[in-house]
Amino acid sequence: MTAPRILTLNAGSSSLKFAIYEATADLPLRLVGQVSKLGATPHLRVRAGTDVLADETWADTQGLDAVLERTFRWLEEAGWTEGVSAVGHRVVHGGLEFRAPTILNTAALHRLEVLAPLAPLHQPFNLRGVAMAAAHFPSALQAGVFDTAFHANQPQVARLYALPRDLITDGVLSYGFHGLSYEYIASALRAQEGPGAGGRTVVLHLGSGVSLCAMREGRSVATTMGFSALDGPPMSTRSGALDPGVVLYLLQARGMSVDEVSDLLYHRSGLLGLSGLSGDMVTLLASSEPRAREALEVYVYRIAREIGSLAAALGGLDTMVFTAGVGEHAAPIRARIAELCGWLGVRLDPEANRAGARLISRAESTIKVLVIPTDEEGVIARGVAGLMSART
Repeated sequence: MTAPRILTLNAGSSSLKFAIYEATADLPLRLVGQVSKLGATPHLRVRAGTDVLADETWADTQGLDAVLERTFRWLEEAGWTEGVSAVGHRVVHGGLEFRAPTILNTAALHRLEVLAPLAPLHQPFNLRGVAMAAAHFPSALQAGVFDTAFHANQPQVARLYALPRDLITDGVLSYGFHGLSYEYIASALRAQEGPGAGGRTVVLHLGSGVSLCAMREGRSVATTMGFSALDGPPMSTRSGALDPGVVLYLLQARGMSVDEVSDLLYHRSGLLGLSGLSGDMVTLLASSEPRAREALEVYVYRIAREIGSLAAALGGLDTMVFTAGVGEHAAPIRARIAELCGWLGVRLDPEANRAGARLISRAESTIKVLVIPTDEEGVIARGVAGLMSART
């Protein structure tokens, strides 16, 4: 008899990530997969341990609904949907209300839909994944785990904007994102470094989206993303932090519509906008174009500035952690950021950095610098398993 299984889904505008865990005490991972390039030609890759179960392009499949339907069909035909008793979903924005893993009933979904304008690149796709999974697995528990939850207990001073109080009361606050990634890193630091979780730590989540989080003993103190996922350093196609006057100028002097400004800031800015070439880090690192090099210089400069700000929020710094796609794999970017943080006492070991070792700082570095692969799917699975236990 197949043990109960948990299916995790991370549905976005450009990719779909999924995994299957056994719903037992240690939550063994049985399968992990991803459909990438949803906006172009979707590509499925699935692994079970070291075995590659699928590596195929779906040229005839377009849009998230079609990709989800085909993914579910692939899982069913391969025998992986047997025993799925819960589906866990990454939901980017939980607002003020959703601070813990939550069963996604009709009332909860309605409240989460209201938050969609605050995370337009993610929330609608997250919630579409819930609807599709509920239709495909009607007897399974549908549960949400929220990116904003990790930051919910930050000091109030870190969450407030200098705006009229009625706006703050209505929820115009700094929420922070990438919380599943930060929660995993905090748990990994506790396991590896002890209960203090690395002390005063700045974690750099560098992927297509970019944010940094200041943690004290594994708890969020401050983070660079705020009310939306636009804040902080430049990202692949997102602008990062701007003088608000730029937005007013675009609306008033340039006559752009709100939709045009939104498209500009979310889809046509960041590394893509600066380089005029690509938002992909691998492409930019390989390019000899002056604008590509300048885009990367702006990227690392802004990240280094944020590290200084977060170190101030912590009152000093003991540990830095690189994670996510760029953080885990782009050694030249890690080296340049570390160089700009030399004033803090960061000293990188070049060989360890090139090899992608866990510890990449030298012995004399006053700050320990680590590379830790993140595991958002594992965090989702643990959250769902907790809900399942509470129901039994």
